[in-house]
Parts: sequence; structure tokens; C-alpha cells
Amino acid sequence: MTINARIHDKDAIPAIVWDAVSIRRHLQQLDRPGSIVSDGAKLGVTGAIDPVPAGVATLCHYPALPASGLGNPAFLRDYGVRYPYMAGAMANGIASADLVIALANQGLLASYGAGGVRLEQVDKALAKITSAVNGAPFAVNLIHSPSEPAMENGLIDILLRYGVTIVEASAFMGMTPALVRYRALGLSRTADGAIVVAHRLIAKVSRPEVASVFMEPASEAVLAKLLAQGAITAEQAELARLVPMADDITAEADSGGHTDRRPLVVLLPILLRQAERVAAKNGYARPIRIGVGGGLGSPKAVAAAFAAGAAYIVTGSVNQACQESGSSPAVRALLAKCSFADTTMAPAADMFELGVELQVLKRGTLFASRAKMLYDLYRRYDSLEALPASVVQELEQKLFKQSLAEVWQMTADYFIGRDPKQVTEAEADPKRKMALVFRAYLGKASHWANAGDESRQMDYQIWSGPAIGDFNDWTAGSYLEQPEGRHVVDVALHLLQGAAFETRLHWLAMAGIRFPTPLSYEIAPL
Repeated sequence: MTINARIHDKDAIPAIVWDAVSIRRHLQQLDRPGSIVSDGAKLGVTGAIDPVPAGVATLCHYPALPASGLGNPAFLRDYGVRYPYMAGAMANGIASADLVIALANQGLLASYGAGGVRLEQVDKALAKITSAVNGAPFAVNLIHSPSEPAMENGLIDILLRYGVTIVEASAFMGMTPALVRYRALGLSRTADGAIVVAHRLIAKVSRPEVASVFMEPASEAVLAKLLAQGAITAEQAELARLVPMADDITAEADSGGHTDRRPLVVLLPILLRQAERVAAKNGYARPIRIGVGGGLGSPKAVAAAFAAGAAYIVTGSVNQACQESGSSPAVRALLAKCSFADTTMAPAADMFELGVELQVLKRGTLFASRAKMLYDLYRRYDSLEALPASVVQELEQKLFKQSLAEVWQMTADYFIGRDPKQVTEAEADPKRKMALVFRAYLGKASHWANAGDESRQMDYQIWSGPAIGDFNDWTAGSYLEQPEGRHVVDVALHLLQGAAFETRLHWLAMAGIRFPTPLSYEIAPL
């Protein structure tokens, strides 16, 4: 895949390649500089800077551009990783322990998808991860659960016990005591008075007003409450007033799962300017870094994100299609056939009552239409008993495939072991009870997909954004085309190396170098 020109002394004439295939492969040696030359009729590339043969002119030089040079180098230093890349969390363990381990052991940051996972299962996953990564950094996702604050606190307790130093916070609409507690408990001072931030927070947001919550220090009200409870010390509360809640903020564009489907080229500049203003106002040593996630399925998309100012990138949909994900072979097969237009929005299980939606695959499943029907029924009726008999029959026969009474009993049993308060509130509020029953379908639909339950394929809930369509189109004809050949480390490195290659081509184009034959990154086994 590489071409090595042997230069025996400083005056030797370097090898020059003139054909399109060799030029592409030469330019794909990203850790090496080189030169673009011309013989007056065609363009060539050489890995040497000078000299060139008579009759050949040097048009420009280009520098080395390893994939690690993309983004903000401080991201690499602060997190102890090799690349400005993060595999974002996908709930229900889709971003699995195996996925995190594979990436962490290659110097890539990954976030375990703890959302929707029972705390005892999270405990087991963290035990597996920590024993396999030999101290390499990794993150754990904390997804906002407004109706289940006990789950947030329980997860934080587990993270503290395992010494997890990076949390990816997602779907938050405001700050919660659980997040503030985690952040504050990692704050201390060195002997010379410098603030040490041991608990790092990466917040995924899609709105400036939510970003502002993470860009500012923790609120006085929450700090006072935690201090009164003895959850943090007075020194930790004081230090929490001096640092922002988040170290990094991911501008979430058109992603899978929870998303507002914001255009990346609009959202990123707004958050970059916002971070600069907040840093100046609060006297931060540097603005909070802004990364991007959503819509990143090919090197051109990744290169565009870095060119727009992203400090790092976050991928999601493309990782679910890989062998290490917690999804099933059936899901990976469906994702491999997906085009960029094969996604839609559907009600979210965790924020059902609020009308919050998430992006899912619509190809090969009826989940989205059925979930929307449930939310419409929730809005129109005040209880399960108020539903028309014909509606009840349809729900029991087509969606739940059991009686609503049985669904409620199973739901109650589930919450008794998870958050008993939910059952108490539902027994006192018929509409709340209806919401929990409907949420049971939404929640199970994801588990059916992850388990590959063939009898429930039309009910699969598969979180995915349009990036998967771009990824499928880009990898067509390569070893990454079929699900069996897709592995998270390969995908990450090809996206990054391809982005560096595209960036190099862009630099050359800006210097006036336009190759007559379009050059594309070659996907070869790593």
C-alpha cells in the first residue's frame, strides 16, 4: 500500500510517480511530507522536497499530516488518547464493553452505553472493561432520566467505586445534582494552588441554552443542597464555583437516537462563539473545547467537521454496525442496507411523556409508526380504561401480544427492582400508569432488536442517523461493505486517515493543484 523511494545520498534524484493510482498511494502516506511537480504536461508526486530532474518543476510542497494531527491536540493530552476521536455511547449497552475495550486498547476514546442498562449489569460491564484496558482511558455515558433521578445517582455511585474519570452526559435539558456531585468530587488543589480536575465531563448538546448550563460553573442552589447533605466538602463546593461543568461539549447534529437534527454547519459555529464569550466572561484559561457528532459516516464528512473547527469528532451509527457492538446480527444486516434517507423520528421511551423524539431506522421495521400511535393515544386519553375496546384489542394483539393487565404487572415488577417510586406514582395516577405501559413497548423494542428476536423484527427499534447511509455508500465494494468485516477500530482509523487524506487534497486544491483524475481514499485492510 506504500511506495518507498530509496534516496542514497542528498544529491540523488528522487523517484517521481505520475499515474493516478501511484499518486493516490503516495499522498496517502500521511506521516510523510512531499512535493507536487510537473513536467509541463502532467502532474506528479515525489516524497522528497528537492532536487528534481531537469525539465521538471516543483509546484508546491506539502507537510506531513498524520490523523493524530487533526482537531485540537489538547484533547489528546487531556484524555491520554492517540486521536481526536470518540465512539459515543449508544444506550442499552449497544456501545458495549467489547466495543469500549477494543477502542481503548488502541488509544481511542469510547463511551460505554449505560443508558437503560440495569445497575448490576453496568457493574459487571465496568468490571470487565477495567480489567481489560490496563488503565487506558474510557468513558461511561450518563443519560438524563428526568423521571428516574435515583438511577442517575445509582450510576454515579458505581462510577465512583470503579474510579471512572470520564463521563459523557447526554439528553440533559438542565443540570442535575448527580452530575454536579460527580464533577465536584473530582476537584482538588495542588500544593501550589492549581485546580486539579480528576472527573472530566463531556456533554452532548444540540442547543445553545443547554450548552450554557455546561459552560458555566455549577449552580449555587445545587451546590448548597449537596453541601447540606454532606455529599461534597466545602472545598469541593468552592472549587466547583471556579470551573465549568464540562471540559468538552459535543455539538450533536443529525445523529441517531436523541437528536434535534440540527445542521452541523450552523450549530458548530454558534457553540464555538458561545464558548469564547463564556470563557472571556468567566476568566477561563481557555474556552471549552467543542467537538461534533451526528452525520459523520465518511472521510469527507469528518474532514469537513475538522475544517469547520471541531476539536474532536464523535461517531455512533457507524459503530452500531460493527461486530463489537451490543446489537444483533439481524440489526447489523439491516443497517448495512440502509441509505441516508432510511431514518425517521419516533417517541423516546425515557422521555415519552414530554414528547421527546429520537431518530431510528425505518427500513424493515414498523416501530416508528407504532410508537407514534402510542404517543397519540397517550395525548388523547387519560387512562388505559378510557381506551376504546377496538384500540385495546389492536394493542394487545399486534403490539404487546398479551393483555394490558399483564403488561402492567410486568412493568410494575420491573420498576420495583429499579425505582419503586415509579410504581407508587402510577398506582395513584392512571395517566402515569398508561405512560409506563406504553413505555414498556418502546423499551422492549430496543431489546428485541439487540437480541435479534426474529418474531419481533417488525418491532425493532434501531437508533440510527443518516450517517450510516453515507458510510454504506463510501464502503461499497471494500472489505468494510459486509457486516462481518466491520470492526470499530478499523472503522475509526479509516475515517480518521481518510479525513487526513481529504484534508491534504483540500490544501493542495487551495494551492492551485487540481489533479485531472479525482483521487479517493483507498480502503485497504489494516
